[in-house]
Amino acid sequence: MEYKEIREMTQAELNSLLHDLKEELFSLRFEKTRGNLNNPARFKQLRKDIARVKTVFREKEKESVDQEKG
Repeated sequence: MEYKEIREMTQAELNSLLHDLKEELFSLRFEKTRGNLNNPARFKQLRKDIARVKTVFREKEKESVDQEKG
C-alpha cells in the first residue's frame, strides 16, 4: 500500500484499515506456527503497512488538534 493511497483516507477508514492489517498479521502468526505459511515476506510487508497507517493517522490527528487551537 502506498502513502498516497493512505493519505487520501479519512481517520475512520484508517482506523478500520489498521484493525484489518493487525488481524491479518495475527492470522499469519498462526499460519507460521502450524507450518502453513506460503509467503513469509508478507510479515515484513504487513509491519511496514501498519507503520505507514499509524504515521498518517498520527499526522492527521496532529493536524486536527492544530486546527482546533488556532
